[in-house]
Amino acid sequence: MVKRKKGKLKIGNIIIFSLIIILVFYVLIHFIKFLGSKIIDRTSQGYISSTSEKVKLYNLEFKETTDIARGTKVLIHDKEIKNDDSKTYKKIKYDKKEYLINTNNIVLKYEDSIKEERMYVRTPVTIYKNENSSDILSMAKKGEELKIIGFDKIDSDGKVNMYKIEKADIKGFVYAKYLVNSKEQANKNYDENNSYQVHLKRDDTLGGGAAKDLDFYPVDKPKFKNNKMPDEVRSLYLNSGVLGNLYAYIKLAKNSNINAFVVDIKDNTAPGYASNVMKELSPTNYERAINSFDNYKKAIQKIKDEGFYVIGRITVFKDSYYVTDNPDCAITSKSTNKPYSHNGSYWPSAYSRDVWEFNVKLAIEAVREMGFNEIQFDYSRFPDKTNTIEQQGLVDMKNKYNESKAGAIQSFLMYATDEIHKEGAYVSVDVFGESANSYVTAYGQYWGAISNVVDVISAMPYPDHFDTYAYGSSVPVWTEPYKLLKAWGETVVERQNEIPTPAICRTWIQAYNTVKSPYITYDASKISDQIKALYDNGLTGGYITWNASSSITKYQEIASSFKKDYKK
Repeated sequence: MVKRKKGKLKIGNIIIFSLIIILVFYVLIHFIKFLGSKIIDRTSQGYISSTSEKVKLYNLEFKETTDIARGTKVLIHDKEIKNDDSKTYKKIKYDKKEYLINTNNIVLKYEDSIKEERMYVRTPVTIYKNENSSDILSMAKKGEELKIIGFDKIDSDGKVNMYKIEKADIKGFVYAKYLVNSKEQANKNYDENNSYQVHLKRDDTLGGGAAKDLDFYPVDKPKFKNNKMPDEVRSLYLNSGVLGNLYAYIKLAKNSNINAFVVDIKDNTAPGYASNVMKELSPTNYERAINSFDNYKKAIQKIKDEGFYVIGRITVFKDSYYVTDNPDCAITSKSTNKPYSHNGSYWPSAYSRDVWEFNVKLAIEAVREMGFNEIQFDYSRFPDKTNTIEQQGLVDMKNKYNESKAGAIQSFLMYATDEIHKEGAYVSVDVFGESANSYVTAYGQYWGAISNVVDVISAMPYPDHFDTYAYGSSVPVWTEPYKLLKAWGETVVERQNEIPTPAICRTWIQAYNTVKSPYITYDASKISDQIKALYDNGLTGGYITWNASSSITKYQEIASSFKKDYKK
């Protein structure tokens, strides 16, 4: 009888038993997976993704039901569903309801919500260094291609606010509203009802640029809930040197139907207050400020407390003190390589983005710290009568991006308006009375390109600034201000009708006696004549008195003209 070797038997049994266990686990795991695929439908958080703002949702029978904005957070079911169109869908839960959506339109990360890879510049656009400041990195011209590498945020309608872009060797941010999906779209001009044709015919005849190269796409004009602009803004101008006598102006205004003040924040060689922005970017402006920060703030707050709408005036491209501190940004004489003196003043170049930043940062500070309802930009232009010396090659305008003058002015105002609107304030701009004509002025002001962008356009048709016999007058035009402003206002109406989203017209009126012969005292009747002429043309957005010294005596003499109802 042969005895079995117990050790070997035990090892064999163990091996067999182990194989059985492995097999059982293998079968069990696959069975669970199979069962899970049939029964368990796991969910995870995700986001709607697309190249467009909205995506189609379907009900459980694959019928279109509603749209959903990209970037929307939803609950995604793992299980994939096939339809007859051979596309793959997933079930999502949104707004407490279940829908089907194409799997191509769901992602797990918010930053993957947009799928655009390339966009094209429809309107010359500022490239920002980052999404949270007004610092400028560069610019992109109409028709240029930009690589999309990200975005800052998506609103509830699926619209991107700013794209993060790459252009050549730079990376920055641009506002999405200025971009389109194709080069063909980008190169088109806004031409609703053939509106572009009128601008197309206006060539560069004076050196300021051609109207056809400017942008006329509609611009949203906001109405801020906590900052109501009066329908008719009747304003007195105050230079920053008279704020010590503020109560006299407030008393006069309250008794004279005035509801607003325009107060200087910065005039050339007359900075309104010791601004922190000036301290950093233009110390000379800071050192020579007329008012302290605190006293100026108290004055503006007093005006607001008395119920007035307050507008802060900034001279932009005429600023001798800024040039003192930043000569590289100035229009420069080529013979001396030093800032060019124009009628005794120095002009920062309107092409310089550093100058743009300084003035817009000053505006933002004034809104935040002083509480201005509106920022008004004056001298938003190049120097007048410099075209000849420019053509002769005597000055360097610092035209880094090879822009036209009118193009640079429009782009500056787009940049400024975008930034100031974020602060909940309105933007107005002063223009020469000449800009109401149909041509692009030599200094870069073109009515349609400006009015279409900003909230308020404030022309300066001072009667004694016109040619003596303008509009065919048989007498010096400043002797008959009603006839003059009536004829001028008719041209404004024409210009306003040439653009899709014109600004409110709030016009400067001459509130001083004429400075050339025949010398005329501009009393209350002459002030009334100007206002009535504007309103008779339908330009009823209000007026601003121009008296450089802000003479309280003069304002008191003409106060009766403000009490009339010109809308009757």
